[in-house]
Amino acid sequence: MDTTENRIELPDDLEDAIAQAKAATKAALEDGYRLIQVEIVYPELKAQPIAETFIPVLTEMGYTLKVLFPDTGAAALARRDWGETPFKITDVGSRRLPVTNQMEDSDECYLLVEPSDVEIEQVEKLANEAGDRPVILLLPRLESVATVGIGYAARQLRERFLSKITSCYYVRPLPGGALFRAYPSSWIVWTLNEDNQYEVLTEMSYKPVGEELERLLMGEELENESSEAAEVDPNASTNSTKPKSRGLFGEVQRFIRALTQ
Repeated sequence: MDTTENRIELPDDLEDAIAQAKAATKAALEDGYRLIQVEIVYPELKAQPIAETFIPVLTEMGYTLKVLFPDTGAAALARRDWGETPFKITDVGSRRLPVTNQMEDSDECYLLVEPSDVEIEQVEKLANEAGDRPVILLLPRLESVATVGIGYAARQLRERFLSKITSCYYVRPLPGGALFRAYPSSWIVWTLNEDNQYEVLTEMSYKPVGEELERLLMGEELENESSEAAEVDPNASTNSTKPKSRGLFGEVQRFIRALTQ
């Protein structure tokens, strides 16, 4: 089957990225995924306004939602800025006040806004206690602990918890290209061609990281590609998609200003 028909294009701006993320989240939840994350990797993004824009996809699905921020200050700020909401806003707690104290039987879905490695212990506890209730990590800052952490504890964390998180939406502009995934599509590495336009370099069934991603963007062929990558349709060549203008997040600053005003 030719994957180009169902391929989702790179977003033109932040508004487009959020719309794609909402669609990917809804599709993943409808397919039964219960621990998912949404990543828009851009350093100047503000989590609170993006969360406000993202939340309707969950409330419109009928969930009794609880939104959790990393700390009490961020939660209080959201409550002040958003006013009265049909969902509860709190924080992930701490060792003295575990996140399980924030959980109620009436909760049907948890949205964790910008959790980081500092809160990872509480995030894991919540995910374990949530059972069949969806847990969505929005704009998590866990990449360092997921890929760089050294030692037994870090390896155990990856195997025990991080490896179970499904990335339903991911977009990251890179020098000379971009890495992108929108569920249910594959991971796509985009590259800038000689005409300064984005085009598909390769599609993969897993997320390429580190040296592997660098080598792909440099145009090097991987000698021992994973068997998972081989599952991608061989007909989906790098020239089978229409090049996309170099507009990826070209207007992101305008949308950031609009969201934060």
